[in-house]
Amino acid sequence: MLSSSAAAAMEPEKRPTPSLIPMSWFPSCSSDRAKAAVLSFLPILSWLPSYPVRKYLFGDVVSGLSTGVMQLPQGLAYAMLAAVPPVYGLYSSFYPVLLYTFFGTSRHISMGTFAVISLMIGGVAEREAPDSDFYVHQFNSTNKTLDTDARDTRRVQVAVALTCLVGIIQLALGLLRFGFVAIYLAEPLVRGFTTAAAVHVFVSQLKYLLDIKTTRYSGPLSVLYSLIEVLKKIGQTNVASLVVGLVCIVFLYVVKDLNDRFKKKLPVPIPGEIIVVIVSTGISYGMKLCDVYHVDVVGEIPTGLLPPSVPKFSLLHSLVVDSIAIAIVGFSMAISLAKIFALKHGYAVDGNQELIALGLCNFTGSFFHTFTITCSMSRSLVQESTGGKTQIAGLLSSLVVLLVVVAIGFMFEPLPKTVLAAIIMVNLLGMFKQFRDVCLLWGTSRIELAIWVVAFIASVLLGLDYGLLVAIAFAMLTIIYRTQRYMILGQIPNTALYYDVEEYEEATECAGIKIFYSNTSIYFANNVKLFFSGAVTPELVFPTIHDAVLHCQCPRSHQSNDSM
Repeated sequence: MLSSSAAAAMEPEKRPTPSLIPMSWFPSCSSDRAKAAVLSFLPILSWLPSYPVRKYLFGDVVSGLSTGVMQLPQGLAYAMLAAVPPVYGLYSSFYPVLLYTFFGTSRHISMGTFAVISLMIGGVAEREAPDSDFYVHQFNSTNKTLDTDARDTRRVQVAVALTCLVGIIQLALGLLRFGFVAIYLAEPLVRGFTTAAAVHVFVSQLKYLLDIKTTRYSGPLSVLYSLIEVLKKIGQTNVASLVVGLVCIVFLYVVKDLNDRFKKKLPVPIPGEIIVVIVSTGISYGMKLCDVYHVDVVGEIPTGLLPPSVPKFSLLHSLVVDSIAIAIVGFSMAISLAKIFALKHGYAVDGNQELIALGLCNFTGSFFHTFTITCSMSRSLVQESTGGKTQIAGLLSSLVVLLVVVAIGFMFEPLPKTVLAAIIMVNLLGMFKQFRDVCLLWGTSRIELAIWVVAFIASVLLGLDYGLLVAIAFAMLTIIYRTQRYMILGQIPNTALYYDVEEYEEATECAGIKIFYSNTSIYFANNVKLFFSGAVTPELVFPTIHDAVLHCQCPRSHQSNDSM
């Protein structure tokens, strides 16, 4: 009889009962992990304690003041694109910029209003609150007048609700670690899309430059309808507004050219925009351009900040598609520019954290009456070129805007709208220069040229929302096309060079050997293409290029194996 110890030794070893949920799913909580999580969510805590005051502060102050000066006229101008009163452009240049200082990872991009995003918001605002809904009959009269106060209130509600939804989408994508989606927005797609947006913006500003009343269209062919209506009513042009606008355009163009030519010699760029705003406001007030020459001006700018309020969530159901497009465009613009500056100055930006930062800026800002923001290329270049080193520059620029809002905003009420149109048009020059991409891509990549052209044409003709969807779908199709491309190689006689036999007549295939080249993995789709082309026989499906090459180079051994 076995002893108890011997019997225990002979029993099979009991394995621990496996847990239904792996313990690896519950990462151990430690102070280091908690600290890393906090620093990841609030990047300012990682660099502010070690901020070199003597080395960085002066550059950040100069850069912040210069960028803030640009924020003022651009905020007022881009509010017109968003179809809301100008003061909301100032709100959008303060709250989100302030928040990005704490949550953003890029040290050089300037957050705030941007022409493309503002135009997309304006299209949605005018679609949801058209002028036709706000005409009221006068008392004891058949005439109808436009209730602009009610219309503007409704459009602000639409823009704020849209911004709230954009923020929610960006924040959710960031928390779900979807920052990698930016790689699917190819540079030709973004540049073609923004060039088309520049066309939309330019056409939309013609009525302000000429000071004529036209209907704002949205949807497919809207840019053509808008241009046709401007041409029909060109005889109603206010000559005084046109002269003021053209003078401002010429002055701003000269200043921009001087800044580009002498950027290495100038300590700070010449602030042409703020000079134009101040001078034209003074002239408009002194000459009473609004009363005497009927020049359309900015009008009332409330002093101080509005109390926070909850967006109208009842509007969200009709804004979902628009918010997705705006969220993608805003993030793609911010992350692409952030990566450029990060590569230039040798630091890293986190795409997921940028999504979170943008989402927080837009979502939180919507409770303070802002519309959707992203980074601006022109302001970012100024912020970087004037010596900006950290997000402190953006913080100071937002404080400049705050000073204007709470103290001296009323001084800009006589500002002619044609001046704001001139500022917008001159700022579009950088986008229109992207037409040079066509010649460059023609010589480098015809596929990327096709992406650029499709993104441009679709966005011009179908509108920015549908155009973006078409461009993304076409870009995806080009990916499928590229995965199915392969070449049958032949040898150039008396050389060791092998080229595509379909493109080069001198290339001839070697007897008994089939050589093909593919840039991608072989899978069911391009296997079928290879079979029908006769490059390989249909008996085998090759998991790798290596296996396929071996098969093609050894057809006899393959036949002998089949016969066994």
